[in-house]
Amino acid sequence: MSVGILALLAVVPILVALILMVGLRWPSTRAMPLAFITSVILAMLVWKLSALQVGALFIQGTINAIGVLIIVFGAILIYYTLTYSGAMETIQAGMTKVSPDRRVQAIVIGYMFGAFIEGAAGFGTPAALAAPLLLGLGFPPLCAAVMCLVFNSFPVTFGAVGTPVIMGFASLNTPDIALKALATQDTTLLFKLIGQTVTLMHGPMAFILPIFMLGFMTRFFGRNKSWKEGFAAWPYCILAGVCFAVPYFLVAWLAGPEVPSLIGGAVGLGLLVWLTKMGVCVPKGNWQFAPQAEWKPSWTGSIKASDVTEYKEHMSQLMAWMPYILCGLILVVTRVPYFGLKRLMNGALTVGCGAKVTLGWPSILGVVEKVKPDGTEQMLSASIDLLWLPGTIPFILVALITIALHGMSGAKVAGAWKTTCNKMVAPTIALIAAVSMVSIFKGSGMTTEVLADGSTMPSMPLAMATICAAATGQAWPALASYIGGLGAFITGSNTVSDMLFANFQWDVAQQLGYNVKQSIAVVAAQGAGGAMGNMICIHNIVAACAVLGMIGREGDILKQTIWPFLLYSIPVGIVACILCFGVYA
Repeated sequence: MSVGILALLAVVPILVALILMVGLRWPSTRAMPLAFITSVILAMLVWKLSALQVGALFIQGTINAIGVLIIVFGAILIYYTLTYSGAMETIQAGMTKVSPDRRVQAIVIGYMFGAFIEGAAGFGTPAALAAPLLLGLGFPPLCAAVMCLVFNSFPVTFGAVGTPVIMGFASLNTPDIALKALATQDTTLLFKLIGQTVTLMHGPMAFILPIFMLGFMTRFFGRNKSWKEGFAAWPYCILAGVCFAVPYFLVAWLAGPEVPSLIGGAVGLGLLVWLTKMGVCVPKGNWQFAPQAEWKPSWTGSIKASDVTEYKEHMSQLMAWMPYILCGLILVVTRVPYFGLKRLMNGALTVGCGAKVTLGWPSILGVVEKVKPDGTEQMLSASIDLLWLPGTIPFILVALITIALHGMSGAKVAGAWKTTCNKMVAPTIALIAAVSMVSIFKGSGMTTEVLADGSTMPSMPLAMATICAAATGQAWPALASYIGGLGAFITGSNTVSDMLFANFQWDVAQQLGYNVKQSIAVVAAQGAGGAMGNMICIHNIVAACAVLGMIGREGDILKQTIWPFLLYSIPVGIVACILCFGVYA
């Protein structure tokens, strides 16, 4: 069987999910289990995985899904805790004082606040926190999801304190590449160079994307269906881009890949709010959504947007925002190595008789994932470091602290927890199916089947990527980001996308005869593509739907986010070509 046929077969589960959710508008609770079953059938019949291997991969996917579900649970719990305590209404009142204009609110919360949270935590956390906040301010749930998912793109490369770069590209032969590119085997300098290159690809969209998305918002969710109303705020978008991009670029080029998004988001958020209150570049007028009675049914979910136009302050703004401030501070001190807590929290803290605070299975059903070059076996495993997971610390922890902080009664606490638990039923089904399908995709590489040329059958993602590369030739730098996007779409993670395809991208560049700097540019395009792929990955879309009460509307969101994804790929491809065929040639 040829690689081309394997690639066509590998895409079938994705097509099943797309057709059912986008075409037939099935809820993910029905579509994703069928897509998962399709991947299982292909894995067993074509890739010849055993029932034991498939079962182990399902267990691995379920454990990984539980990690995501804990994040979703924590984010929803914070939202409802703040709602029941009166803090959400206080925040709403405060935001209307900064600006009641929905265009400004979308930039401040969706762009800036989301970038800060991405820099600190990553892994879908920004949409889980920022989208409910927009919902609480009166945004249609569909609009809140789309804006937060799309804006969670250029910060993603340096999300979770640089994890996509540092961990995602660690699978490369980094010492050898560093020696060739930088005359040193210091891999930290190589990661810094890759990060610097990625910023050049993200740079244009830090300014273009806010303008486009405000026009998109006013066109598809506005009363007048006008692009112009959103584009009219272009000076404010440029201001926001400068507030974020200047510290983002400076940190990436001077310090490294750990904190550009975190510092860019924190500095940008504070600076932009201050300038907004000063009236600098604030758009004229006060753009609002139409009354909720005029909204399309597809815009809404089981969690209703606030329809209040005048909000009451139940406490000080500082006290209302304190849970979010605590989330940000805890994420910073536990993720930035300087504070010394990262290793302690990341699975190293032990309790009792030396047992790690971990949920997992170190050798699932005794299945061997791969044999290392030294002949040792690496067992299939999965684990969740509960103290490192943002859903546990800070989300659930801060929700508990908020009870005392806001002086909540027992009835209000019970109401917040009961409502949160009720909202978790549907996303549990969808996420377990989606993440388990990812495990099947990745695990298909465990096959021992060989092709006609004697080579080992490639995994599902690698088969798809190989055909894409073969069909493009020297146009590859312009299209390399799509592989990164494909990886993020399948796996739900920029980091995992880079892990899957970093070596593939490097090999393609070498086959095309590129020098080391050109090859690094191609690898950087992979990183940029993985970041922009966060807009369309089913994993993040399902998580966003969960916190907004929109389970079943995933197809509607994907229909909206695919367009900014395609727009994003254009400047990324142009910059990659300039670097490959100009600067680094």
